[in-house]
Amino acid sequence: MFVLLSSTLLVGCKDPEEQRAAAQVTGLPDFTRLVESNAASVVNITGVSSLPSLSQHGQGGDSRDDWMRGLFGERAEQPPGPLLPQENDGSGFILSEDGYVVTNAHVIEGANKVFVRLVDGRELSAEVVGIDGIGDIALLKVEADGLPSVSLGDSDEVRPGQWALAIGSPYGFDQTVTAGVISGLGRHLPGESNQPYVPFIQSDVAINPGNSGGPLFNTRGQVVGINAQIFTESGAFNGISFAIPINYVVDVIRQIKQSGEVKRGFLGVEVRGVTRQLADRQGLETAGGAEVVRTVEGSPAAESSIETGDIILAVNGIPLAGGADLTEALGSLPPGSEVTLKVWTGGETRRIEVTLASLPEAEEPRSNGVIPESSEEPELVVIESLGMILRPLEGGGVRIGELDPKGPATLAGLMPGDRLLSIDRQPVSTLTEAYREIARIAHNRGGKGNDLVLFLVERDGEQRFFMPAFASNPHQPR
Repeated sequence: MFVLLSSTLLVGCKDPEEQRAAAQVTGLPDFTRLVESNAASVVNITGVSSLPSLSQHGQGGDSRDDWMRGLFGERAEQPPGPLLPQENDGSGFILSEDGYVVTNAHVIEGANKVFVRLVDGRELSAEVVGIDGIGDIALLKVEADGLPSVSLGDSDEVRPGQWALAIGSPYGFDQTVTAGVISGLGRHLPGESNQPYVPFIQSDVAINPGNSGGPLFNTRGQVVGINAQIFTESGAFNGISFAIPINYVVDVIRQIKQSGEVKRGFLGVEVRGVTRQLADRQGLETAGGAEVVRTVEGSPAAESSIETGDIILAVNGIPLAGGADLTEALGSLPPGSEVTLKVWTGGETRRIEVTLASLPEAEEPRSNGVIPESSEEPELVVIESLGMILRPLEGGGVRIGELDPKGPATLAGLMPGDRLLSIDRQPVSTLTEAYREIARIAHNRGGKGNDLVLFLVERDGEQRFFMPAFASNPHQPR
């Protein structure tokens, strides 16, 4: 009866102050003042790039199906049309009144130009000060003064069950407000390139395409995170959202401002989490820490007394719950840092002092689109989003190897043993070329679900075209 009466009061009140008072009676927060104070600090981000048009001769009359049919008919030799502008939209927030703006790196990935649209309708051209691909963070600068900036909170104080609020531009609807509660802390997302480094804040705040880069506020109106990911099988909000903690962001921004790049400490170990069974075998009371599977040649770990099979229990006195905690802890330290590791070896605890090196570029995720050169040809190339493995042909060339029976490549008609001739009309004769072409496509298009990629293969002496679609990733940037 009390709840029904309070709900009636909340609906019936006309005056804003009465509504706030009624909200307090029900125990529900009222975010009106928070939104009024911070909405102007939230901006829309647009990244503009140029990608090939699928239409012929630059005309808009031909459909994608017409173009596909042309591959096999009289227009097979005609190239795609000219470059047309493509846009990626997201959100961001003003970090300081002199024009620094923060957003997600994936919002502006591949963009030739970046624009920031303010709440008053002004659209300003932005300079990209720096990008951290691992952290998925981009720092922008616009030429303006006196801009309304956000207040930053302390993400270390965030606790599950607290209220949180997001402001952003989902599906292009600017200044959209959504609210929910903090669901969990220190989340690591399987399959994500930044998974070991970013301890995501999980919430049930509704986040959708276009919210990426926008702020996550606490009830005091302070930014505690950047909305970056959702977990979904449908492509839209499914009740699980992830934000990058603002303390992590502040450290990244500090490094970008100082040197234009972000450096992370590197120990040089491959690890896995400690299961209950492994803990029992090793004589550990609790299942925690990171078991060393391999040390990287020439790394600080290889040059120390760390051995395969050791279990790293703590870094600088901070216990590790699992393998991801080790990477997160080391990645938050700059190269040259001296760390003390608590290591379990053969039933005994020992302490090892190690000086961290710099994380090699090869360890960096490819989210910035930079594909490293290598003089060594890989043994195989795994394309998970297409459900296929590419392998070398004897005497040179590339063949289709194992296929996921229910994967996109199989559904499109590709078969093991097909000789791969080109990807999206780009000839490939080595696995390295195939890898670089797939990486280029994933960078330019985002490797999103239902995005087609053209394969030309040779089978039984005949050349055939196939167009598998990238499978949707349940962890989607927003």
